[in-house]
Amino acid sequence: MPITETEKIWMDGRLVPWGEAKIHVLTHGLHYGSGVFEGVRAYETDRGPAIFRLEDHINRLFNSAKIFMMDIPFTREEIVEASKAVVRENKLKSCYMRPIVYLGYGEMGLNPLLCSVSVAIAAWPWGAYLGDDGMQNGIRLKVSSWQRHDPNALPPAAKGTGMYLNSSMAKIEALKAGYDEAILMSPQGYVSECTGENLFVIKKGEILTPPTSAGALEGITQSSVTRIASDLGYKVSTENLLRSDLYTADEIFLCGTAAEVVPVSSVDDRVAGDGKPGPITKAIQATYFDAIRGRAESYKDWITYVS
Repeated sequence: MPITETEKIWMDGRLVPWGEAKIHVLTHGLHYGSGVFEGVRAYETDRGPAIFRLEDHINRLFNSAKIFMMDIPFTREEIVEASKAVVRENKLKSCYMRPIVYLGYGEMGLNPLLCSVSVAIAAWPWGAYLGDDGMQNGIRLKVSSWQRHDPNALPPAAKGTGMYLNSSMAKIEALKAGYDEAILMSPQGYVSECTGENLFVIKKGEILTPPTSAGALEGITQSSVTRIASDLGYKVSTENLLRSDLYTADEIFLCGTAAEVVPVSSVDDRVAGDGKPGPITKAIQATYFDAIRGRAESYKDWITYVS
């Protein structure tokens, strides 16, 4: 999906014009994928734009950086305030936001410890990541031939920039084969996650989602959905899932900050349920959309108003 330029990007403590937000060609992160990032969304509400679960995203950003031994030269509070400033200064009613921490210019080679650490935050308008039709009617998934990386090779708990080559390869394979999205399996043969979303399977009224031990990222939207589902009276369990569990599910849906909550119509050409968004998926999706727009009092603690 093309990026719509806005006016300002926050870089290392100051707002700079969009076209001047540049890095040197020898930036360490460009050569080795040495960076961590978050995807965050802000939504229009009756009190102006509000960022969804901002502090949780920034906490995960700092945890990702800690895993890779990158010392962020700003406090959590400073990054939170910078995030609000980016939305406010660009006069955005709703948007997608990309905070990124990366190793900068000045050192080259595989030892990252001497590199400077830079931080940037950009924001721009962005619609439905997997398409409006998919949001309403469901998407087609394919189990990828590419595996999710082993946790002893790369830590799935971190949102590392270079690690997403794994997701990109799976995404390309799915799109070239005529599907909308890919599912990655763990090296042990369990369902892990999609290329940028957590996955939920519904069987006999019970909602199941893969554990972090299967390589799934501990998703912020995933935890939101889990709370919403529990509040709606559904049992939610975290357990290992096999490929065949996908084929025999009554309902399947994905969730993520970019994707939001998206129903699945089929996996590997096996129809999920009757091929249409199921009642549990639709109930969770509707509540989620109320929550992110500040319309659900029970979830007001999830939103941070920009002004």
